[in-house]
Amino acid sequence: MTPSYRIVFMGTPGFAVPALKCLCRSGHRVLQVVTQPDRPKGRGKTVVFPPVKDAALDLGCPVIQPQSVRTQEFCDAMIRLDPDLLVVVAYGHVLPQRILAIPKLGPLNIHASLLPRYRGPAPIQWAVINREKETGVTLMLMDKGLDTGDMLSSASVPILPDETSGSLHDRLALLGADLLIQTLNYFEVHRKNATPQVHEQASYAPLLKKEDGHLDWQKPADELEALIRGLTPWPGAFCFYNGKRIKIYRAYQKPIVTLEPPGTVLKGFLNELTVATGKDALVIQELQGDSGKRLSVQDFLRGHPILQGAVLT
Repeated sequence: MTPSYRIVFMGTPGFAVPALKCLCRSGHRVLQVVTQPDRPKGRGKTVVFPPVKDAALDLGCPVIQPQSVRTQEFCDAMIRLDPDLLVVVAYGHVLPQRILAIPKLGPLNIHASLLPRYRGPAPIQWAVINREKETGVTLMLMDKGLDTGDMLSSASVPILPDETSGSLHDRLALLGADLLIQTLNYFEVHRKNATPQVHEQASYAPLLKKEDGHLDWQKPADELEALIRGLTPWPGAFCFYNGKRIKIYRAYQKPIVTLEPPGTVLKGFLNELTVATGKDALVIQELQGDSGKRLSVQDFLRGHPILQGAVLT
């Protein structure tokens, strides 16, 4: 008989939604969903719900949005719920030890990498940027460290040649949800056989900032192409032309030898934008101007011509 657990679920972004849905559909009792407060978003500063809140309301789960998880009030509320498990998926804040100690069977976390590699807040982006061949998800028991707990289970997937962090994010979210349910079905076995991480093999995936997307044309084209994929959809790769920002969504490496300085637009076919780099060239396929929408390079160049010899910075 498949066990049924009493669970407090903590998560915030879209990555956590499949796991919450699977828990609710699998016969487990979600006592409480904890997510971050509503935030203003966009130029209009419209207040929007976190994706997990939207999903929880649709599923009929009770939702709370504490400003802090470190207050005595929040701790007391968790103690009163008396959960078997705490399931955390991209909640967004480090939990204090006194919260981790509340669930009778332990606090669990879905992390979007094959631990101990790529601990930290941006494992998906860095796996793409670093041109890894595969990645995956790990379900672990949480401890006081950052993604350092004993591992219960993991699952891997190949990173596709044209993979963006956005497409990989969606695949890993579904993979993590499936792994969670499979592991809970035999949780006592997995807990008994939990594997400590080899900390000497650990690597860290730091949070990315908008300025990390500024392309350095001195780098080889293959590195720039991977960076563009890893930063799509956020924070986005970009460069400047005549002082105006151009956001680049898709490009490919073109083997070429040129004496032109990196960043120089090279001679190419009509409606093609080929840029010299530190090694080879980068052919830009989709981009967006300072104002306007995402366009194919052909449509973009019709309204914003960039001629051979121009320099992108």
